[in-house]
Amino acid sequence: MQQIAVGLRDALGVAHVVYHWVATSGEMNLGTIPDQTRISERSSIDGYRVDGYRGQHFGCGTYDPEWVSHYLEKGYLRIDPVILGCYQRFHPVDWRQLDWSNKAARALAADAAAFGIGTQGYSIPLRGPKGQFALFSVSASCDDAQWDAFISDKRRDLILIAHYINQKALELQPDTEAEPLQPLSPRELEVMTLLALGYSRAQAANTLSISEHTFRVYVESARYKLGAQNTTHAVARALSRGLIVV
Repeated sequence: MQQIAVGLRDALGVAHVVYHWVATSGEMNLGTIPDQTRISERSSIDGYRVDGYRGQHFGCGTYDPEWVSHYLEKGYLRIDPVILGCYQRFHPVDWRQLDWSNKAARALAADAAAFGIGTQGYSIPLRGPKGQFALFSVSASCDDAQWDAFISDKRRDLILIAHYINQKALELQPDTEAEPLQPLSPRELEVMTLLALGYSRAQAANTLSISEHTFRVYVESARYKLGAQNTTHAVARALSRGLIVV
């Protein structure tokens, strides 16, 4: 997965791509993290593993290991606006929307800039079985207009990638079995496949010779069966589980 992160970074043309498994219990209490939280060099998914709170949790990505160690040593995990803000949300978050006003957050931002993390960031909250919470983030250094254009163009791809990586991370952890899914009907599979191929709802409905209303019914039915938060999440789950192939 470390190699995947590097490949994604290069393909997207950003400074960094990071996947961070934050919590498993469903109740994130960062205030209980001990001062001796530390980072191991490798984990079972070829990334880094953080020891010292609620068991072992991990991440993989393109951050400099020195930055990850510095981040943990400074206790930034407790106050990081990205983690705290995303935990309260279900939709992707532009880092500019977060509260960086307090002294600790400003110190984190300054240190991150010094380590080359980037001036812009975008994180996708991820939730899995047993209360799992993770983040997929990309960051870069550019002006607001360039970043807005990048997110507008890549938002859907980033969401699909995030959910796919999270599913693979779950599959690699022996104590986090995937939630069982109800089987999708042939028509629901067709709907998910067309959406995965990039069809608009109108185009997909026309291809299947059904009304957009009927198409939406199939989408919602598939989303419910897949336990997805939204349509993009449903497509990502269908892809990662091998239910559809594009």
